[in-house]
Amino acid sequence: PPAHSRNDWIGPPDKHSNLRPVIFYVPPEESPLERRLREARQEAQACDQRFWARHNRAFRQEKEEFIYSRLKAKGLEMRDEAGQKATLNAEEMADFYKDFLSKNFRKHMQYNRDWYKRNFTITYLMGQVALARALRWFRWKKKNIGN
Repeated sequence: PPAHSRNDWIGPPDKHSNLRPVIFYVPPEESPLERRLREARQEAQACDQRFWARHNRAFRQEKEEFIYSRLKAKGLEMRDEAGQKATLNAEEMADFYKDFLSKNFRKHMQYNRDWYKRNFTITYLMGQVALARALRWFRWKKKNIGN
């Protein structure tokens, strides 16, 4: 982001996680509370990036293995005579998706629990930052009206 920017910047989707990374704006006079909020948001983003990169890598690998095993069972190769990648029909792929989700159910549940905890913390910190900013504004207003 340009040096004069006063906003967070959102990048293109990551090729592994498919999440769009955020470059967080750091105000020059960031309070300790604001810093805690920004760091909590950065840590949440890092956790999400790690989880989805691992999840997507496992998904792609298991999907390729599933397709290969099904094609092999049918006596087919990964590529047809024209060199096109062979595919399975929707019903066969539905078996894979169901199995993959069932096998990873506990991981998803744990991720969701952690996600809610992190986001509750972030929401709580956002409320504290908003309150602190409002109080700071009222004190400034009162000081300037009194002069």
